[in-house]
Amino acid sequence: MSRFDAVLMWFRRDLRCDDNAALYAALKSARRVHCVFVYDTDILDALPSRADRRVEFIVQSVNELAAALGAAGGALLTLHGEAKHEIPRLAQKLGVQAVFANRDYEPQAVARDAAVAAALGDARIEFSTRKDQVIFEQDEVMTLSGTPFSVFTPYKNAWLKKIEPFHVKAYPVADYLKALAPGTAAPRPLALADIGFQPTNLAALGISGGSAAARRLLADFTPRMARYREARDFPAKKGPSYLSVHLRFGTISVRELARAAWPGAGGQSGEGAATWLSELVWRDFYFMILHHHPHVVSGAFKPAYDAIRWPGEDRLFRAWCEARTGYPIVDAAMRQINQTGYMHNRLRMIVASFLVKDLLVDWRRGERYFADHLNDFDLAANNGGWQWAASTGCDAQPYFRIFNPVSQSQKFDASGDFIRRYLPELKDCDNKAIHAPWLMMPLEQQAAGVVIGRDYPAPVVDHAVARTQALALFKAVKG
Repeated sequence: MSRFDAVLMWFRRDLRCDDNAALYAALKSARRVHCVFVYDTDILDALPSRADRRVEFIVQSVNELAAALGAAGGALLTLHGEAKHEIPRLAQKLGVQAVFANRDYEPQAVARDAAVAAALGDARIEFSTRKDQVIFEQDEVMTLSGTPFSVFTPYKNAWLKKIEPFHVKAYPVADYLKALAPGTAAPRPLALADIGFQPTNLAALGISGGSAAARRLLADFTPRMARYREARDFPAKKGPSYLSVHLRFGTISVRELARAAWPGAGGQSGEGAATWLSELVWRDFYFMILHHHPHVVSGAFKPAYDAIRWPGEDRLFRAWCEARTGYPIVDAAMRQINQTGYMHNRLRMIVASFLVKDLLVDWRRGERYFADHLNDFDLAANNGGWQWAASTGCDAQPYFRIFNPVSQSQKFDASGDFIRRYLPELKDCDNKAIHAPWLMMPLEQQAAGVVIGRDYPAPVVDHAVARTQALALFKAVKG
């Protein structure tokens, strides 16, 4: 017998029907399950542009989800407003006894959900959440003394020791879809223009929202997974899975991805799969850090480093944002994010290290820039990555790990293919000169068709000098 007569399933960053924890729980517990997605103005109104690739991706994904629910006999309501008000209002209008959702761990989302739960409670409506974004959450992987881990490798070892096939088993949603409330009169889903946004270059980039696109990417990556460890660090190669934006918005289940890379669930074995699985573990790790140390949203994980007064000038930050630093690997990476909303993971480390330890700009400014521009922006991972690069975060390595942008370029883009893709002004430089074109003699510059200072900027800082300055900043805090 069903526990409830009617409930509401609130989709958020879980835009799929299959293997969805909260949807499964809702369908099993009620005779009728209504479904809704809210284009939350508390989030949308804070975006810096009305042409945002992420919003277009979400709209595509929501439309596909609506079609899937419709094909199963249900419907998806789409609303535009403040979710903290829209959800309680809709729940009362529909006369449901409970609202189901998957847990969200970002502080703003936690506060929103607390407000929703309180409003629902006043109306005697239950608010029930499930774990769906991660394999292990909050307190599920702890040290032997019961405290949170602060370094990744011990956390990873504990994570791998704890995981069982149960943790990555798919929720059989399809077996219970008959409980969906009929959607015969459901209005069409809201379009991009309905919520005040404009089309972007998402289609031209070959990026599509929705579960079907996610499955295509996974099918493409699966035979490449064995080579992931060797290929992942080279931005000119097809090494990554390119699934991060789909994981961010839940168009594919993290359990499905973990199953593909964990031999214990029948997935691939070998170093490539193990390395890719580690990326999923990193993701859980940063969610855990955010839960136990919410101060990282605005400050250093290691609070002592909040005492650093970063002297980097605004002009240097602008040069970084606008790909005018004079360091080709940095500028090519910044053009990539500006033009596509994507940046290769190795490049994220390089440009973050460069901003903080070469330009001496506060890491929070770079973190915010990525938050505004990355298609796959996720607060926990973005914050964790920036603090890792800035040496202010939970990392066992000391602060004097500073990436040399030239040697990183030579190592990971040796032939300059990635640089040439985004800096065509350097296309005729030879494979040696392209990493540090300011070292070319005037005749060499003329032969390459690029005069430094005219066609491509001279370096805005000297790496060796900046490295010394960065070390001094950290040493002063360390005492």
